[in-house]
This record gives sequence, C-alpha cells and structure tokens, in this order.
Amino acid sequence: MNNDSVWVLSAWGRALLAMKRRLVGLCEPTAGDIGPLLNLLSIADAVRFGINEPVTEEAVRAFIGRAHHERSAGMSFTYVITLGATRALVGLAQVRQLDPSFDAAEWEMTLAPSARGTGVFLDAARLLGSFAFGSVGAHRLESRVPLQNGRANGALNKLGAVQEGILRRSMRQSGAYRDQVLWSMLEDDWSDHWVMTASRVH
Repeated sequence: MNNDSVWVLSAWGRALLAMKRRLVGLCEPTAGDIGPLLNLLSIADAVRFGINEPVTEEAVRAFIGRAHHERSAGMSFTYVITLGATRALVGLAQVRQLDPSFDAAEWEMTLAPSARGTGVFLDAARLLGSFAFGSVGAHRLESRVPLQNGRANGALNKLGAVQEGILRRSMRQSGAYRDQVLWSMLEDDWSDHWVMTASRVH
C-alpha cells in the first residue's frame, strides 16, 4: 500500500477504518484519546463540535459516545488526526449529514497550533473529502468558519472551496454574536484532491 492509499469499509456505519496519507493518520476516537482531546478542545479557538458545556473529561467522554452512536446511525463520522511520524494527536474532524440521504453534509476540523501551516490540514481534508464523496456518497460539503479566522478561511480557499456568502451574526462566541463565512465544495470540484480508495483486503 502506498502513502496515498485509503482503506475504507463500504458499510461505514458498522465501523470506521483507519486512513493515512503522507503526513497524517485518521482513526475513530476512543476512550484512550480523552486526555489529548481534552487538551485540544480546551484551546481558545478550537471548534467545539457541539460541546456546549465546559470542556471537561466527562464532556469529552460523552462526545466520543455520541460520535460512535451517530456513526452507527449513519448521521456523521468523526476522526482524530494524528501525525504520521509520531502518532501524536493534533486534530479532530467531523462530517455530519445535512439531509437524510447524506447528499449534503457539513464538515468541521480543528487543529492544534503546532500543526497549523504544516500541510496537515490539506492532507487530512483530502482524506475526509475523498471518503465523504467517494464512499459515503455525499454531493456537497459545507463549512462555516468565523470571519475573523483568517488562517482557516485561507486554508479552505487553498483547498479550492467556494465562498458562498457571509452568515451575519450566526454564531455565539465569548458572549457575542459573530459573522461566519459559508464555504462549499461539490463532488465535481474535487477532481484535484481524490486519493485512491480500496475495499478492505481479508
């Protein structure tokens, strides 16, 4: 298997197989990830992935449980992002359906500051997008990013996402309502980012 190979399971609701590329590895979060995820989600600008309460060990444990439940129901899939060389956990990503058929979905990703600007985002995004479009069958991926987050908006632009508009005061952060940028990618836009997928070899 070369570094761009992605091993996927067609019935992904039963299990998520690990994926890897040149810089990163992706696998479903487990109880062993609670400590690193607690540190990651406690970063001031981290995406909270629906965790509204304070980020505690119990909140992260509950999040992992929800992620497994929603994956088994075919509603979303969640991956922790690790560095290929050290296997250190440096990020978290989730893709959630926006309609019952999973034609449209929303994806979110947060990275530790040490992984930003290193190519980790693009490697992880190519794996996630190829899985969502190729194996799950999504047609459209959306992302909502705070307007003031220049690095994240720049990364999506570099990936080739299309900025569709500004969602005015659409998110509450630190007690204030803030604008978000709505980005989208269609399956047809993904031509330069596909990584090879294959069924599992027994």
